[in-house]
Amino acid sequence: MAATRFQSILFPDPGGAVGETAEEPDYFVDLNLDQVLQSMTAGREEYALSPFFYTPVREVAVVRYRHGVLRDLERPEVIEVVRRFAERMRRMRAHLERAGKLRYELQRQAWFVDAVAVYCELVSALGTELSHRELGSDGMRGVRDYLAEYVASERFVSLVSETEAVKRAAATVRYSVRIQGGKVTVTKYQGDVDYSAEVQETFSRFRQGAVSSHLVKLFDDVAMNHVEARILDGVAELYADVFEQRRDYCGRNRDFLDTTIARFDRESQFYLAYLELIDRLKAAGLAVCYPDVSTHSKEVAAADTFDLALADKLVGEGRRVVCNDFHLKGPERVFVVSGPNNGGKTTFARTFGQLHHLAGLGLPVPGREARLFLPDRIYSHFEREEDIETLRGKFDDELVRVHEILERASTSSIIVMNESFNSTTLEDALVVGTEVMRRILDLGALGVYVTFVDEIASLSETTVSMVTQIVPENPAERTFKVLRRPADGLAYAWAIAEKHGLTYERVMERIRA
Repeated sequence: MAATRFQSILFPDPGGAVGETAEEPDYFVDLNLDQVLQSMTAGREEYALSPFFYTPVREVAVVRYRHGVLRDLERPEVIEVVRRFAERMRRMRAHLERAGKLRYELQRQAWFVDAVAVYCELVSALGTELSHRELGSDGMRGVRDYLAEYVASERFVSLVSETEAVKRAAATVRYSVRIQGGKVTVTKYQGDVDYSAEVQETFSRFRQGAVSSHLVKLFDDVAMNHVEARILDGVAELYADVFEQRRDYCGRNRDFLDTTIARFDRESQFYLAYLELIDRLKAAGLAVCYPDVSTHSKEVAAADTFDLALADKLVGEGRRVVCNDFHLKGPERVFVVSGPNNGGKTTFARTFGQLHHLAGLGLPVPGREARLFLPDRIYSHFEREEDIETLRGKFDDELVRVHEILERASTSSIIVMNESFNSTTLEDALVVGTEVMRRILDLGALGVYVTFVDEIASLSETTVSMVTQIVPENPAERTFKVLRRPADGLAYAWAIAEKHGLTYERVMERIRA
């Protein structure tokens, strides 16, 4: 990859890059991806990373390109270089932000020069450090090669030279301030005697042993008051050539920040944020892998996978995370998940959706190994509170939402439906659920259908029954394992029992009472 072509560590061909979307996908909250995003981006608000996580891609080449960048960043000697660069960029932006808030122009100029000086230093350091690292990805090699050309460019060399000249000139400014009553006089420094050392020496003879300090720490505010500003104006008049040089410098270099370097700074945070999240999970013994991805094969699978949002919460609380496996082969397209409530059905559905979204972002996914499909869209249908403004009942509202999904979905889509049509009778849920499932199967879309209607699990060879497990000796205890096996016919019985307060747990509570 030619350095002159390099623009992004997210896309191998910036011309084919997918535009960022600032709109959260409809399925984000249902799949708890909003929680994952919040955990990852906390403390990184300045980078506005949400659009990156909202925008999956469907090009295998882009996913593999991102995998390569991540593998480089997983190496300590590389990620530390990028982290140092990011910290220096933060310092540079802090200088610019401070300059923008200051009231007096001459002080703003001084902070601006310091910001550019930090920028010149950090760019040179990044180029040097990356040149001494072995890099395996096209993306990171592109950064290295771009920096080599940029640092050697006339534009950057001139910027460094001008910045050093302005700072050298500023270092020659020396002045004296004489205060007499209410009058302040500013003159060039002419070798006037500094009496501070002499005064300190005179009074040091009276010191007897250790003494307590009575110095008061003043509030450190870089903003000048009007007296300080007037003194600085006086200094500028005395050194007109120095301040004129700085003023011209600030005007000519207002757009000093290179757009490709700024983009690298932001895009690298997309990777660093996610790596920090999965590092916490890996430290707890959970597996994370780079998935094999495809836009045509729907034989998806994952081993030892888990809900990323739930795992982050449980690990933070020091609790165990239960992992599950799944696979679809041949004509199989949809998992139908049944079993008692609070047994892991919804978690399994979320996991399936999360994995495919993360795979589309080019990120590692939860699991020891995974083979995943890159969908054109992900759709979800989870239970929601009844909206009185629609003037529809809960069942009618569900039908409208499902109809919209089926109208928009394609054979390349993924559909995740969780506990749909629970608000109606078993007979209606069976009739409607069967029709909805047949529409999904006719599309050939991949998906998960969580239900208490066991008959849906055996509609055709394209459906796969998954059942949540309980401890045989104690039906009240869930294992949170979801296994590939025929529906046991008890799902609706569990639903009825829970509706009437006749679950094993409730009955045992009453007996003990």
